[in-house]
Amino acid sequence: MSPTAATSAVWGNALRRTRSLLPGVSDYGETRRSWPKDLIAGVTVGIVALPLALGFGVSSGLTAEQGLITAIVAGLLAAVFGGSHVQISGPTGAMAVVLVPIVASQGPEAVVTVTLIAGIIVVAAGLLRLGRAVSFIPWPVIEGFTLGIAAIIFLQQVPFVTTPNESSPGEHSTNALVAAAQLIAEADWSYLPYSATAVAIIVACMVAAPKIHASIPGSLVGIVIVTVLAAIVENPLATIGSIPRSLPLPSIPAIDLGMIGGLLPAAATIAALAAIESLLSARVASSMSDSGAYRPDRELVGQGIASIGSSLFGGMPATGAIARTSVNIRAGGRTRLASIVHALVLLAIVLAAAAPVGRIPLAALGGVLFVTAIRMVHLTTVRAIMRSTRSDAFGFLITALITISFDLIIAVGIGMVVAAAFALRNLSRSTGVTIEEVTAAEDSHPGDDSITIVRFDGPLFFASSDRIFDEVTELDGILVVILRMSQLELVDASGARILTEVVHTLERRGITVLIKGVKDSHVDLFRHVGVLGALRDNRHLFDDLPSAIEHARSHVERASTPG
Repeated sequence: MSPTAATSAVWGNALRRTRSLLPGVSDYGETRRSWPKDLIAGVTVGIVALPLALGFGVSSGLTAEQGLITAIVAGLLAAVFGGSHVQISGPTGAMAVVLVPIVASQGPEAVVTVTLIAGIIVVAAGLLRLGRAVSFIPWPVIEGFTLGIAAIIFLQQVPFVTTPNESSPGEHSTNALVAAAQLIAEADWSYLPYSATAVAIIVACMVAAPKIHASIPGSLVGIVIVTVLAAIVENPLATIGSIPRSLPLPSIPAIDLGMIGGLLPAAATIAALAAIESLLSARVASSMSDSGAYRPDRELVGQGIASIGSSLFGGMPATGAIARTSVNIRAGGRTRLASIVHALVLLAIVLAAAAPVGRIPLAALGGVLFVTAIRMVHLTTVRAIMRSTRSDAFGFLITALITISFDLIIAVGIGMVVAAAFALRNLSRSTGVTIEEVTAAEDSHPGDDSITIVRFDGPLFFASSDRIFDEVTELDGILVVILRMSQLELVDASGARILTEVVHTLERRGITVLIKGVKDSHVDLFRHVGVLGALRDNRHLFDDLPSAIEHARSHVERASTPG
């Protein structure tokens, strides 16, 4: 191929890759047939998303308005630019969990800047084709992560129930479990009967509504009932407060260059969480719907653009939301139109019903998130993991505990390390060394008891290399060792190095080493690391066992001949 043609091919591939990350007419190919269902699904999920957007906005330490802005702006942008046809994006519980300590340490104003930086990082991850990285996270780690998030979301609602006054940042621990204990100890017992009643009504509606009809939004029904009762009956319940009747004008956040260094760790954490949660949600959505496979790299680009757009309107980071996505799929949503309609429904609520929304008691939002947190945990899944293997159960538990106690991203990292350690241990145990006698492979011959065949099975890598070295070098009382490599699978540099040391060790003891059956895929590695060079003679490398045995017998015969 000429240089010009090669350059054209490179540019052509780059153009195709870039085009695959951008919206196109094909995204709406099925809309002509599915638009009635998409409209219904969009309205349904918009109604369901309203209390969640409000709740996660307040629960994160920000405002209900910021939660709504995020659901509208990020929901619309992710629908257009994302890689899934049915994904619903917006504020989520996992993101609220991460934002609480950031708000406490950096202040609410820093969240907008952090959101912008995190969005840029997520877009960069998509452009770098990192979308498939989530497939390396083991299932038990994902479920442990989910359990930990659910527990934190549940604990974060305690302030809405125990006291009518919002705690100032830094007044309580940033750890959700410790803060919940502190708030319960300081609870206003005159306030508790009202807030507990509001929560009980919400829970009853959310439990009963699906039993009456699957399409009834129990959370919204409960919020309406609690809000109406709160307007009729005198009570001390704290409410959301005033909400603007329109979206704010977009503006670039004021960025203090001196603060960027301190905000980068928080932005990186948010970006990692946004990427993980969005890709997991999109993958689950793809398995639930036949609307087409999702594009992971484009999903990252879309979610990054969504967070950037949210920050320009003063919102918070957004991710794909599996609960709202599931509602969309069950309601019949098949194209991006449903996600777009969901955002427009929320916008219409802001424009037409801002005043009633502002009267919603915070305890009602707490009740919605109490139930949401509980529904995130599936007991059948927990039982399945705990009954699977010890390593998976341990990885699940350690991820959940670290998520609750320390940090979400650290928990995922440690969970993956634990899972990888157990996987490597199990893989190393599958590496086998079998000692064979020559008579088992060929007819008996004088001196065959001085020849030993060592057969390697399975992988040979750093985790198993030391054990293999000890087993092979313990051989004694023999003149020739034939190393059978034809059943050797994966080999890394450490495994090849151990083979080199095995050959050197045996040769120093006067034992001739022959190697048989090196796979073509291993030849270059063995040559570069020194396995083949460690042989006493380059004729000690064989393709078949009979030739190796014949050569070994000639060595034994020469060694047995006087002089």
